[in-house]
Amino acid sequence: MVDFIAYVTEKDMARWRREGRKDILDIIDHEKAFWAGDHLISDVDGRYLNRCPFLTWEGTVHSCAIHETRPDVCRNYEPGSSEICSQFKD
Repeated sequence: MVDFIAYVTEKDMARWRREGRKDILDIIDHEKAFWAGDHLISDVDGRYLNRCPFLTWEGTVHSCAIHETRPDVCRNYEPGSSEICSQFKD
């Protein structure tokens, strides 16, 4: 899978299976998102996906609904390190 959800590794998937996180696995199976060069598209219905399905908002505060078991890509991400991120610093 070369897509947004591809950033979830088999190691992440195995951990969620061990943890019984069917909620996470179901969302990943349902989204079937892929990277279309500069944005994410749902392979299911072609809609534009603009964020991680686990990103939540409360007022102006953003948080991760699965922070305690987030995928390795999120654990290792350094804010501002990607050109995709609006906070990118060269």
